[in-house]
Amino acid sequence: QVQLVESGGGLVQAGGSLRLSCTASGRTFSRYTMGWFRQAPGKEREFVAGILWSGGSTYSRDSVKGRFTISRDNAKNTVYLQMSSLKPEDTAVYYCAAGQWTSAATVYRATGYEYWGQGTQVTVSS
Repeated sequence: QVQLVESGGGLVQAGGSLRLSCTASGRTFSRYTMGWFRQAPGKEREFVAGILWSGGSTYSRDSVKGRFTISRDNAKNTVYLQMSSLKPEDTAVYYCAAGQWTSAATVYRATGYEYWGQGTQVTVSS
C-alpha cells in the first residue's frame, strides 16, 4: 500500500506561482511512476504531468508546457509540481497519483495509477 499526501495548494493571483508537493509512504517510492491530475468543478479529471520511476522522463499536457514542471526527490519520497504563470483556468483540485506499472504509454491515463491522494485545491484569481 502507498499513501499519498498533497500539500501546497492555495489562492494565488493570475501570473503567480505555487509549488505542490506530494509525499508518499513506503520504502519503494522510487519504483513508482508519479503523476499529477486535476479536476475542475463540472469537468472530468485530466492529466497534468507525469514522471517515470527513473525520473529521466517527464510528460505534461500541452496547456501547461513551459509553465509547470514536475520533479521528484526519491530520497524524500516526494514529487513536486512547480506551477508558474498561473491562469484562472488552472483552478482545480490537484491530485497526486502513483503507479507501479505505469509506463510512458499509460502515464496520461488516470486508470494507469493505483494510488491517489486526497487532493489539494488551487484557485487562481483574475
